[in-house]
Amino acid sequence: MNTNLEIIKSNISTKSIFDNLDISDQTRIDYQYRINKFVEFANECGLNRNSFLDFKKWLSSRNDYSASTKNKYLATARIFLKELNRLGYLPVDITQNIKSFNQDKKHKKDGLNDREIIMLIESLKKIPPTSKSTRLKAIVSLLTLQGLRQIEISRLDVKDLDLVSKVVFVQGKGRDDKEIVNLHPETVKSLIEYLRVNKIADGALFISGSNNSKNHRLTTRSIRAIVQKNLKSLEIDRTVHGFRHYFTTKLIESYKGDLLEVARYTRHKNLEMLQVYNDRIRQKEDLPRFYQAFSNLNF
Repeated sequence: MNTNLEIIKSNISTKSIFDNLDISDQTRIDYQYRINKFVEFANECGLNRNSFLDFKKWLSSRNDYSASTKNKYLATARIFLKELNRLGYLPVDITQNIKSFNQDKKHKKDGLNDREIIMLIESLKKIPPTSKSTRLKAIVSLLTLQGLRQIEISRLDVKDLDLVSKVVFVQGKGRDDKEIVNLHPETVKSLIEYLRVNKIADGALFISGSNNSKNHRLTTRSIRAIVQKNLKSLEIDRTVHGFRHYFTTKLIESYKGDLLEVARYTRHKNLEMLQVYNDRIRQKEDLPRFYQAFSNLNF
């Protein structure tokens, strides 16, 4: 077996491969974006029994990629190659017995802190209620007070809201059924204002106003860009996922480490990740004692 992906691509497209998978639309978009990295690699180096392993070695040499990013590229290539094999374009599955990269489950970056959240909220209060500003406030409230993931916000429809009962039905990560999430009163207030100003009554909750995708559902990339732009304007160097870190950390502190109770709000499937947050909180609390141990040393 020694061929070139261009030969395969003359008969099929990478898009058609992912179109036939039982995955969400957002996951399909992510796969189509990431597969280009492997296609470029395979077209340059050729496609043979060792191509997937060689691709992993190439990713391993990239110091500008985190282990998480490398695994995303590797997983996309794995799924793509398995589908090529299943459809008969490749005679063998060349991904067998090749492991993913080991990832440290500890957080590499802290989430937003109280000072940054207050700074953000105060800046939002000063903005007049336009279609874009009310959308931003509603998204930030869902991130900050509900701890929703970006994909969960993207998937929301107007029909998922029950603002009278202060709940929203959320399709969580890796779940088919929607979960009931209790809404904070401030979130309800932000959503009511957003719906009123934008005159939205049905369909996708958050839609684009740009010329290229006007009235289309906001993607996770669009949500990230909207929020990140606002954070950058305030010189807050955090990721959008940092809101979920903030939400989870605040609950663990408030519930004094009762992770079972916290999980009811964060909707983590197991407590392992919550324990990572808890360990981080305890480590920070212990820092003064660590500093004190070397207080007599002055460089």
